[in-house]
Amino acid sequence: MRPSLSAVLTGMVALAALLVTAPTAHAADPPLRDLAAAKNKAIGTAVTGSKLTGTYGEITAREFNWLTPGNAMKWGSVEPTRGTFDWTEADRIVDFAEAHGQDVRGHTLVWHSQNPNWLTNGTWTPAQLSQLMTDHIALEVGRYKGRLAAWDVVNEPFDEDGTYRETLWYDGLGADYIAQALTAARAADPAAKLYINDYNVEGVNAKSTALYNLVRDLKARGVPIDGVGLQAHLILGQLPSTLQQNIQRFADLGLDVAITELDIRMQLPATAAKLAQQRTEYDAVVKACVAVTRCTGVTVWGFTDSDSWIPDTFPGEGAATPYDENYVPKPAYYGIATGLGGTGTTPPPTPNGCAASYSVANQWNSGFTGNVTIRCDAGSSLSSWRVTWTFGAGQQVGQVWNASCAQTGAAVSCSNASWNGSVPSGGSATFGFNGTWSGSNPVPTVTLG
Repeated sequence: MRPSLSAVLTGMVALAALLVTAPTAHAADPPLRDLAAAKNKAIGTAVTGSKLTGTYGEITAREFNWLTPGNAMKWGSVEPTRGTFDWTEADRIVDFAEAHGQDVRGHTLVWHSQNPNWLTNGTWTPAQLSQLMTDHIALEVGRYKGRLAAWDVVNEPFDEDGTYRETLWYDGLGADYIAQALTAARAADPAAKLYINDYNVEGVNAKSTALYNLVRDLKARGVPIDGVGLQAHLILGQLPSTLQQNIQRFADLGLDVAITELDIRMQLPATAAKLAQQRTEYDAVVKACVAVTRCTGVTVWGFTDSDSWIPDTFPGEGAATPYDENYVPKPAYYGIATGLGGTGTTPPPTPNGCAASYSVANQWNSGFTGNVTIRCDAGSSLSSWRVTWTFGAGQQVGQVWNASCAQTGAAVSCSNASWNGSVPSGGSATFGFNGTWSGSNPVPTVTLG
């Protein structure tokens, strides 16, 4: 039976209200990374390096203190042809993280998927395969030695029943390829934390118990292993009831635990009820980590639905991340905030439904190019604008285009030029500048007034 028009409209209004409102409080929460730091936890996101500009880059810098390259460090990306390397995307992510005071989780060194064709289709003796693996680890980990905080060294070694997954590595080298990979990674960077990472191991089950037995035995043998990653690609309504118990049992082995790839997918379309449940489940996952001292933190697998892998892999499903396709925080965002001890309040309101975002478009030696974009939601507009911010590390504005800017000490105020003060409904205006920095170049919080 088709719903009535009034019922559809009522549902749409409820959904819109849920997307933009949260419990009233006297002040908005600080960014997620500040809430996480107060709990001595990481809050991270997987990122696409080429997108780290504009609003995507601004949110990444403001909200997260850890970054994971989504694809840029996988073997097929860095060495598509044997002996020919492309580090552009991976370097961009590491550089961005360092510019914004963030740690990086390397992902991933040894996996059954996204390997280059020359490796997958080759015919190798065990000795050759072993050498290829250790050489790859030495090269990639060595390239970023001292710059990455952790590595997912081995990814997804188990089948659902807890047996070893039959892969190039297991079939060619046996189960001890895992110990060999960890040992090679430790030699390449003794300071980086080394993890084994897998999915469907969030609760206590056959697969997570196989992982538990593996890491327990590796530690007993003296193989370097610092932690386990629980990917947490979850389905709405199927949050494992034993999540915290499972985290704790790994921690009791003397290992760190990280939630490494969290998203919670749902059948589309998203409804107010589904989004509310998703918020509750994000809150529960984060709280389970916060409750265990050796759970280092939570990383979401992309923070915006526009950058999510879910729709392509699971047709008809999606809406799995904390932000919608237009970078508006969903209820899930506020679930993360409350899980980290925040109040779950909305960000401060911006004038007339318009907002400004700041990003660093390029950076070199002692200089950088900054961009500021003013956007207005549908139904909102501006006839003029002024954007202000305070630099936190002594940066100075130099040449400016498409705006008039003045700086007094750390405080900067920029107003529209004569030709671009009008920002129409659903439209935007952009200005930029060259500046100087020394030591660090953190992204400031901008205010549109």
